Amino acid sequence: MVIIMKTVITYGTFDLFHIGHVRILRAARTMGDRLVVGVSTDEFNDLKGKKSIFTYEERREILESCKWVDEVFAEECWEQKQRDIRRYNAKIFVMGDDWEGKFDHLRGDCVVRYVPRTQEISTSLLKNNLIHYSKVI
Repeated sequence: MVIIMKTVITYGTFDLFHIGHVRILRAARTMGDRLVVGVSTDEFNDLKGKKSIFTYEERREILESCKWVDEVFAEECWEQKQRDIRRYNAKIFVMGDDWEGKFDHLRGDCVVRYVPRTQEISTSLLKNNLIHYSKVI
């Protein structure tokens, strides 16, 4: 008997891992049998104008410890998504709804789903709060 697994793929920076990250990963994992996650490298974040608190290797290790994540790989550029979908034979591509419409061009390769973001939490908000609280203390 051949067992066919439905692979789900998602991407992100996943800095300052928080409840919003947990919820999107959990939601993505419920859509299939396997979840693979592309994590933005430090070099790719530089190109995007983002600076992470944790290094790529640290963020990768954090994600690898998450029970909903089956495999983690490096996201090095925007253009690699179609190649990754094929490489992992992903049937479903998942992103937060703050990316709504941005990845619709991948619909020829797989199902594209945008899931609701967790309101009132983001890495940017956490970073701003840390800056604010460090000034108060």
